[in-house]
Amino acid sequence: MAILEVHHIEKHFGATRVLEDISFDLEQGQALAIIGSSGSGKTTLLRCLNFLEKPEQGTISVAGNLIFDAADPATQRESEVRKKRLHFGLVFQSFNLFPQYTALKNVTLAGSCWPRSSRTSSRTKANSGGDQADGRELLAKMGLSERANHYPSQLSGGQQQRVAIARALALHPDILCFDEPTSALDPELTGEVLRVIRELAEQRTTMIIVTHEMAFARDVADQVIFMDGGVIVEQGDAHQVIEHPREERTRQFLARYSEG
Repeated sequence: MAILEVHHIEKHFGATRVLEDISFDLEQGQALAIIGSSGSGKTTLLRCLNFLEKPEQGTISVAGNLIFDAADPATQRESEVRKKRLHFGLVFQSFNLFPQYTALKNVTLAGSCWPRSSRTSSRTKANSGGDQADGRELLAKMGLSERANHYPSQLSGGQQQRVAIARALALHPDILCFDEPTSALDPELTGEVLRVIRELAEQRTTMIIVTHEMAFARDVADQVIFMDGGVIVEQGDAHQVIEHPREERTRQFLARYSEG
């Protein structure tokens, strides 16, 4: 059974259709990369999955449970939407860390707002010894054990993004989402963040990654979706889509990217 089922999602901003008839499934333990030019709808799709935007049409199901139906207001109550966000961990382009808090506090802050009984994911540990222990464990996983008490201003961009990844993992989401996680980084810092995501993929963490790193998408993702103009133009096996695309629009995008 797919962990995530997205069917016929549409999103409009006024008269502009930003997403049209978006449908895909994602299996447990798979990594999905979403590629496409700026303005193709990639970020809006992630925001719809995290309920930061409300689609005008379509449904979203997690682990076989319908969590959003544009035709059913009962699935859109704010109290319910806040709980449903727990299914998705989102790592933004900008790090969005609280500057007044240490790295550890940034990681554990979400947990302090959500009691453990509210974290319904099957991946939540039954007895983890508390959010502080979880936070230190996650920072260690990111290679930041010695930076737990540092403030964001004392961390490099790559370190800040790794704290942001640890924060997203802190609630043990079913699906971890990345929105261009290296776009705010200098080239020399990009590699350290991509290494963390690669390790998560090797551990079979279920992920959706919006990225312009084509070689990374080809090597790490199980599936790739190419979006253009708010629609899915092509989707399939990562090597097939990136190395042997079937659609002309996909070929043109990859050719432009190679030239750039």
